[in-house]
Amino acid sequence: MKPFVIGIAGGTGSGKTSVAHRIVEQLDPQKVVLIQHDSYYKDLSYYQGTPPEKINFDHPDSLDTELLVRDIQSLCAGKAIEQPIYNFATHRRMKETRRVEPKDIIIIDGILIFVDKALRKFMDLKIFVDTDADERLIRRIQRDITERGRSVQSIMEQYLTTVKPMHIEFVEPSKHWADIIIPRGAENTVAIDMIVTKIVSMIAKRQQEKLL
Repeated sequence: MKPFVIGIAGGTGSGKTSVAHRIVEQLDPQKVVLIQHDSYYKDLSYYQGTPPEKINFDHPDSLDTELLVRDIQSLCAGKAIEQPIYNFATHRRMKETRRVEPKDIIIIDGILIFVDKALRKFMDLKIFVDTDADERLIRRIQRDITERGRSVQSIMEQYLTTVKPMHIEFVEPSKHWADIIIPRGAENTVAIDMIVTKIVSMIAKRQQEKLL
């Protein structure tokens, strides 16, 4: 049976990954694999010498979504993949890869995953995490300082020049494709509980139909 594929989108710092982990915790973690679109950023060498501060990392073209689509296709066909590992400090892909085995449930997490039609086609359930812009910015600042070694000034410059404009142009409109919208992110435990119940129900229905 084809894996059940869930897409979780939302603006930067909206809490997508936290929502994904909360969902995984309530399902069987041994049957779920989480794939992050961020792992598929193009290597800095792709830009032929353009300095990182001049690159728009929030545009769909900055991600190798074609490779992600091929990888999801392989997982759905029961084949393992070698997922890229991206270093956000150097803006380069590491030599090592992450081997991902096919599982019954695949969760894809990323700000731009609903933008690509080929990727959307794999998704049985599409979730958009809708969080206040100020809260998203605060979370981004905290993350980029602690995890990616960025300065507050560089974070704010990037936010104003690319993050916010690309959110308005691509991320926010992609909400249109969502089946479910979660306000406030992972703190919305009622919504997450309802989503888990729905996932279990949809998978059970699919299994029952397969037996008929």
